[in-house]
Amino acid sequence: MNNDFNVYDPADALVEIKTSLGDVVVELYNDTPLHRDNFLKLVDKGFYDGVLFHRVIDEFMVQTGDPKSKEASAGEALGDGDLGYTVEAEIRYPRHFHKYGALAAARTGDNVNPERRSSASQFYIVTGKKISPARIDAIERNNYERSLQDEFSRLTAENMDSIKRLRLAHDSVGLENLRQDLIRRTEEAVKPMPLPEDIREAYTTVGGTPHLDGTYTVFGQVVKGMDVVEKIQKVETDSADRPKEDVRIISAKIIRNSSEELKNK
Repeated sequence: MNNDFNVYDPADALVEIKTSLGDVVVELYNDTPLHRDNFLKLVDKGFYDGVLFHRVIDEFMVQTGDPKSKEASAGEALGDGDLGYTVEAEIRYPRHFHKYGALAAARTGDNVNPERRSSASQFYIVTGKKISPARIDAIERNNYERSLQDEFSRLTAENMDSIKRLRLAHDSVGLENLRQDLIRRTEEAVKPMPLPEDIREAYTTVGGTPHLDGTYTVFGQVVKGMDVVEKIQKVETDSADRPKEDVRIISAKIIRNSSEELKNK
């Protein structure tokens, strides 16, 4: 599959990424300005020149941007390198989702990063695969259940003082009444949300990784060179998903800039 997206917003920034397997051009969305500007800043400084694609999973995604990868020895574990800061989440779902060719920011897990802040440098490009309509239906159910759990957790946190007071008083009836009230309020606040038709069509026709939607920041897409991304995803990897033969970003350059900060340098 090689579906380059040649129709893009002429106001968005474009970056050319030259890799050891070919060239890729990505568009950066203006409605994720923190990620756009951070990415353009790193490109402008030459940060990405020489980094490896350190995590590659066929029919899922290819990931790069670990600063430690520039000088990594063969077989060295990679993926935990950072620049000492993170970027505030700009999750614009359902406007931007994990379709084939999406550009998104990597991050640490919710257990240590509940705000879902992004890595300053690591990003991935989605390859994924086509999703059956039945699987889309299951994803809708899972999204609804996750939303219910998130809302219930939020309400529980809001009422923690009352919960502690009832526990100290060994008031099991009061606790159960409060629990039922939080369930009722959760169900009133969260309703099933069918996937928009354009998202359903994209996942069933060109594919992607829908289970990541709403939890990672998608801040751009590939507009040229998905055949190169597909070459990268097909390389042989070790048990840690690192390519056995290095696949490297040779250079990255700004083709068109939409960041006022860099325009005015």
